[in-house]
Amino acid sequence: MELLRFATAGSVDDGKSTLIGRLLYDSKSIFEDQLQAVEKTSLDRGDEYVNLALLTDGLRAEREQGITIDVAYRYFSTPKRSFIIADTPGHIQHTRNMVTGASTADLVLVLVDARNGIIEQTRRHALIASILRIPHLVLCVNKMDLMDYSKDVFESIKEEFQEYATRLDIKDVTAIPVSALTGDNVVSRSLNMPWYDGYPLLRFLEEVYIGSDRNLVDLRFPVQMVIRPISDSHQRDFRGYGGQLASGILEKGTEVLALPSGFKSKIARIEGPDGEIEQAVPYQSVVVCLEDDIDISRGDMLCRPNNKPIIGQDITSMLCWMSDVPLDTRRKYLIKHTTKTLKAMVTKLHYRLNVNTSHRDLNVTSLELNEIGRADFRLSSPIFFDDYKKNKETGSFIVIDEATNATVAAGLISGEAFLDA
Repeated sequence: MELLRFATAGSVDDGKSTLIGRLLYDSKSIFEDQLQAVEKTSLDRGDEYVNLALLTDGLRAEREQGITIDVAYRYFSTPKRSFIIADTPGHIQHTRNMVTGASTADLVLVLVDARNGIIEQTRRHALIASILRIPHLVLCVNKMDLMDYSKDVFESIKEEFQEYATRLDIKDVTAIPVSALTGDNVVSRSLNMPWYDGYPLLRFLEEVYIGSDRNLVDLRFPVQMVIRPISDSHQRDFRGYGGQLASGILEKGTEVLALPSGFKSKIARIEGPDGEIEQAVPYQSVVVCLEDDIDISRGDMLCRPNNKPIIGQDITSMLCWMSDVPLDTRRKYLIKHTTKTLKAMVTKLHYRLNVNTSHRDLNVTSLELNEIGRADFRLSSPIFFDDYKKNKETGSFIVIDEATNATVAAGLISGEAFLDA
């Protein structure tokens, strides 16, 4: 069954957790004991209704404050598709968590409170979705019940957002009027909004086409480990290379090039979790066996001879800083790119991006927590990469503090500056 990953975004109290709770409840994707626990907690809190947001707000602090702090992942499926939801925080202080949750999404739901319209945080999250190259964006105009299900209110918000979205790099924008609290247009079509002739939210999520979003052309297989026999009971001549296929398609008989050695061979067989398979597609974890015994180790990459990634020690990236300790251009950091970890330094900080206006601040010497900027890195050895726009897996990396081993930033390799709108 096809899998759709999507993330929620928007400002505090726009109803993200309630919308997800409604999706889970109306699609019958929660257990009875979960519903009973939510009903009890709602009663204890003095809520006048069953607070479905409690299905995702799992931290005690989240329930006490009524906001989302950490990224909450939920899973459900319908007969047509399986889903992984990332419920991301809306508060500006937790922008890094929003970036984390949305980084693997095929689609982002940006919620807007119909009473408030498009606000600063709406633009912020739409801009981040654009930087992350998320191909599909759904503008959910929520709390329509509080605005008497007004068509004029919805159309005004939709037009304002679409005008802003024309400055961003988002392929597909769809607007849906909903009420997460009452369930209007969430799973079933709303009788209160007969003027809306589009799909309800769940139907849209089931139907949106994502087949062309994955890169099936550029074969990239970063080697995570070399697998050899560990006892006499195993096949003595077995030598496989384990890893997750980042992009492209692997098939038996495919000619591949090993980087950095440059040796060529062909795929002899592919082993999956349940035995040998004929073909592997992106994000499958497999073991690849080659016809020739060549020198390959962790951090190497298999690709097609006539379709190689970029090889280099200097990269330019959009950087989202995730640490309380600011970026120090004089320090050395570790960069983890696919299966390779190596030392690096920032050689130039080009600008800091104002995520509210998308303008660039050129007078910048560092990046603070939750700030996004453009930076050049010099690596201690070459890596095999693609532009993030072309390949998310080989075009992204994380920055690690060498002293604490904490992740301090996420980077998107880009050969072009983000458009100054």
